[in-house]
This record gives sequence, structure tokens and C-alpha cells, in this order.
Amino acid sequence: MMLNEALSAPDCVAQQLAHDADRYAELGRKLASTPFSTALTVARGSSDHASNYIAYLIMARLGRVVASLPMSLVTLHKSPLITRDTLTIAVSQSGQSPDVVEPIRYFRDGGATTVALVNDIDSPLAQAAEWAMPLRAGKEQSVAATKSFITSLVAGARMVAHWQNDPELKAGLEALPDALRTATQADWSQAIDVLAPARNIMVVGRGISFPVALEASLKFKETSALQAEAFSGAEIKHGPMALIDEGYPLLIFATRGPTQAGLLALADEMRGRGARVLLAAPDDVAQRDLTLPVASTPDLDPIAAIQAFYVMAAQLSAARGLDPDKPRHLSKVTKTN
Repeated sequence: MMLNEALSAPDCVAQQLAHDADRYAELGRKLASTPFSTALTVARGSSDHASNYIAYLIMARLGRVVASLPMSLVTLHKSPLITRDTLTIAVSQSGQSPDVVEPIRYFRDGGATTVALVNDIDSPLAQAAEWAMPLRAGKEQSVAATKSFITSLVAGARMVAHWQNDPELKAGLEALPDALRTATQADWSQAIDVLAPARNIMVVGRGISFPVALEASLKFKETSALQAEAFSGAEIKHGPMALIDEGYPLLIFATRGPTQAGLLALADEMRGRGARVLLAAPDDVAQRDLTLPVASTPDLDPIAAIQAFYVMAAQLSAARGLDPDKPRHLSKVTKTN
């Protein structure tokens, strides 16, 4: 199911883009006309990684600082958080978890602008938010989120594109389904050869590619029982490098943009230290190990990157003798307070 759902993501994205255009335009006008003093994201797991990507886009393109809300401040500590002039964005596949629903309800009751990017549009989260934007990924059966993660990234980018009213980003989104179909054909078999016998791995990104590193790390743990940690390329020398020894695997997502040069230099340095580097980079990077598919604009490249990764991750799980649809100790809907 994981592989089939990952392969269906381009069609799910096309389905999302074919709907709700007026609603996104209306939301964009609302966001552009509202002077927020605070912007927050509310999410867990893969949805939190999607929130990281959305937050990066908002900060980079619109100059608004975005923080991830520790939900226990609302659900357990009952902290008297100031809600006025606040934008609160929740991301969820199921929209069921109380620790995502309750903060959105709290902030909406306090007068904040609340947005839910949610796959189940009839869920408690969708009902709690002022602006419920459907992901339109269809029902996701596999425990490991794939198509719902990709459609979350797209929904967040759509929101930003309309908020900023950016024609280039809007056009890039329209072209994204074809870019994702191309990404499903990427040959990452070299990664399977390296990682099938591996016990651990570091996954590295920076800037807009760091959320992809976080998500890839989670999927390695979830579907391949592979101990994986994600690090920013700017942080790896601040302690994690002490773990690097001969043959230690590193997967580096070097997407286009201002952080790419530093990640390419890091890949060269880690090779010099004996690491088994899997450098994922676009086809114009000669030293790449894995060809990273690209979108029509660099800010959408992480979506194409994770599409290619998911196909490989499903195949890796099988190569390690596991079933990616039945991860140990996990269920599809996780409800925490």
C-alpha cells in the first residue's frame, strides 16, 4: 500500500489543484490584509515536518517569523497564551488528535485566524478551524504517510502563493503533477544497495530541504527499522560528526538554492572522513550519487525530492525483509493529549 499510495501522489496533487481555487484566493486575501504579530504551526509527526516546510516558505517569502507550538502548553499546562493578532496553522491527515484540535479551538475562540490543512474534511480539526482546506489525498491506508504528506506540502505552498500573490509560484504548482510523475521514475537503487544491510544513517538537509531530511529520517525508522537521525548541514559539525567512522552512511538532500553549495562541500568533506555518502542532487551536479528530481521553481524542489525518496523507501523496506504497511507498534491514527 505504501508504494501504491506514494505512486498515486501526483494524481492526488492534480486533484487538489483542480479544486478550491477560489477558497485559496480568498484565504490569500485574508492573510495579506491581516497584520499578524505571531504565526504558529500545530502538528505532529510527518505533518510537523510539512509544517516546517510551510514555515520556511512563509519566513523566506513573507518575512513573518513562524514558530512551532508546543501543544502541551494548551492541552496540559492550560497556559494563558495571547491569541489576538495570531495566525495558527494546523496540518493533519486524520484531524483526530486532541492535541492538534484543542489548540486550534483555543486560538479560534480567542480571535486568532486559524487554518487547517487536513485530509479528512469532516474531522474535528476541520470543524474547529475557521479555514479548513482539504488536502484531497483520498483515504490513506498505509500507516506510513506518503500522499498525505506530499499534498500537505502542496496545500501549504498554495496558501503561500496566494498570500504573496506570486505568479511564478502559482505556475510552478500547476506544473507540479508532471514533475512528480517524473520523480516516481527516479532510479535510487544505489541507496537500496547501501542501506539494505545498514544499521544507522544520518540524513542531512539545510534550509528548505531540512524538512525533507526530517521526514526521510522518520520513514527510515518507521518502515525499515533503521536508526536514523536528521541534521541540518550547518549543525553536523557541532557534535554529530563524532559518530562518523569508516563506512557510516549519510544521505544528503542538496536541493537547489542558497544552501546547496554548502551541502555539496559537506558531502566532499564527509567522503574524505570515510563516510559512505549518498548525495542526492540535481543532474547538473557531477558528484551526485542519486539524481534529485526538480520542479519548475526551487522552492517546490523538496516536494519532488520526497516523491523520489518515498518510492525508494518502500523498496528498501522490502529489501530489509520488512512490510512497510505494518510497522511495529504503530497505527494509522495517533491520538495524544
